[in-house]
Amino acid sequence: GASGKADTGRDAMTAEQVLRAMVVKQRFGCSYDGLAFRLADSNSIRVFCRVPLSASPPTKSTLQRNIKRVKDTTWEEINRLVIGYAQAKKIETGRKTRTDCTVVETNIHEPSDSSLLWDCVRVLVRLMTRAKEEFGTSFNSRRRRAKRRAMGILNAKSKEQRKVLYRDMLKVVADTMGQANHVIEQLQGVAHADLKQSLLAQAIEREIKHIMVLGKRVVDQTERRVLRGESVPAVEKIVSIFEPHTDIIVKDRRETFYGHKVCLTSGSSGLVLDLAVERGNPADSTLAQKAISRVRSVLGRAPKQVTFDGGFSSKANVQDIKAMGVEDVVFSKHVGLDITDMAKSSWVFRKLRNFRAGVEAGISFLKRTFRLGRCSWSGFDSFSAYAWGSVLSCNLLVLARHLLV
Repeated sequence: GASGKADTGRDAMTAEQVLRAMVVKQRFGCSYDGLAFRLADSNSIRVFCRVPLSASPPTKSTLQRNIKRVKDTTWEEINRLVIGYAQAKKIETGRKTRTDCTVVETNIHEPSDSSLLWDCVRVLVRLMTRAKEEFGTSFNSRRRRAKRRAMGILNAKSKEQRKVLYRDMLKVVADTMGQANHVIEQLQGVAHADLKQSLLAQAIEREIKHIMVLGKRVVDQTERRVLRGESVPAVEKIVSIFEPHTDIIVKDRRETFYGHKVCLTSGSSGLVLDLAVERGNPADSTLAQKAISRVRSVLGRAPKQVTFDGGFSSKANVQDIKAMGVEDVVFSKHVGLDITDMAKSSWVFRKLRNFRAGVEAGISFLKRTFRLGRCSWSGFDSFSAYAWGSVLSCNLLVLARHLLV
C-alpha cells in the first residue's frame, strides 16, 4: 500500500489460483470481466479457484495482469507435469501417439488492402489526437477523407474506378504519415512537467513509429498488388496492423485462414502430449520428425507406434522416425509407400490408421470447449501462451474424467 506496511492491501493471487482461474476462463470462454463476475457470483467456482468465501474476489484487471504474466514455456512445463502424473497413474502409457495440424486464428477482421490502409490512418489519427490533448501538438486530420475512400473502394463498380480511389487513398496515407512525423518532432520538443508526462510522450511516440513501420509495408504491398498487378508472396504480406505476426494459411488449396498453424500430438488416453505453434505455413511433411522428437522429450522415451495424417507422408520421415526408436510409422495416405515399410503387418496398419482419426475429435473438443479456434490475446508470445492454456485446461478435464472412472 501507499503507507508501505506489509499487512495492508489485498493479498496477491497465488500461482495455484492463477492456474485454476485460467482453466475456468478457457472452459467457459469468459472475458476477464466475465471471469471476475463468475468468481464473485459462484461459490463453487470460488472454491475451485481457492478463493476464500470471506475474501474479496480478484478484479478483472488483477486477473488479466496475473494470467497474462504466465509465459507459454511455463504452461508447457505444467502440462509436462500433468503428463508425467498421467504416466505414473498408468492413464497414459505413451506407447501410441497420433499427430495432426490445425489452424488457430488470430483476432483480426477479414483483411483487404483498403481496410488495412484505413486502419493505418485511423490509428495514427487517434494517437495524434491523444498527443494533441495531452501536449498541445497540432496536425491536420485526413480521417474522414480516408473513410470515404475506403467505402468507395468497397463499392466500386469497376477495376479502373477502384484504382483511381486507391491512388487517392495512398495519397491520404502518405499525408497522414507526414503529419505523424511532424507530431513526433513536436513531442520531442515539449518540456515535460514530470516523469509521468515524459513517459507518456515517449509511449505515444513509440506507438506512432510502430504503426508507421507497418503502414509502409501496407502501402508497399498495395502499390504492388493493386497498381502494378504483382502477385505478392504470402510471407511478404501483412494482414493486420494489430496482429502483424499473423500468417496466411491456405488449407487444401480452397480455404484461407489468418492465424498460425499448430501441430498437436495426443496419446491413447486423449491427453494432448505436445503442442507446437509454427511460424509461416510449413508443409506437414517437414513437421513429422520434429513432433516425434518433442514427444520423446515429454515422455522420456520414444513411443512404439505413431500415426499421422497423409500430409506428413514421406519415405524420409519413415526412415528417420524409425531411427528414433519407433517401431511402426503409419500415414493415413501413403502414396509411394508400402504398408510393410510403415508397419509390421496390414492389421497393425489398419489399427493405427483408425486410431489416428481420434486426433480429429481431440482438436474439435479443444476448439469447441476450450476456445482454441480463435486466440483473443494480442502478440505472438501471448498467442502461444493462450494455445498452451487451452491445451492444459483440456488435459486437466480429461485427466479428471479418467480418475473418476
